[in-house]
Amino acid sequence: MNARNTSRESRSDWEALDNMKDSDIDLTDIPELDADFFRHAKVRMPTGKQSVSLRIDRDVLDWFRRQGRGYQTRMNAVLRAYVDAHRQ
Repeated sequence: MNARNTSRESRSDWEALDNMKDSDIDLTDIPELDADFFRHAKVRMPTGKQSVSLRIDRDVLDWFRRQGRGYQTRMNAVLRAYVDAHRQ
């Protein structure tokens, strides 16, 4: 796990959660998964990412970096949208 993800102290009350019974958990907003759900469910494995060296205009890269963490994922999403729009 990335140290950046764990540097802040949790605000969760873990002791209260540990002491909670399953029957105390409110599941009213979660639909039950019945046999019909699993009959139509399909397993979809995510495709892997490929690491590449790519030349990008400095101002474009700077703009994406200023958007914060996940800028490479956002760049991928923009490229994905372009590919999807131009796919025959």
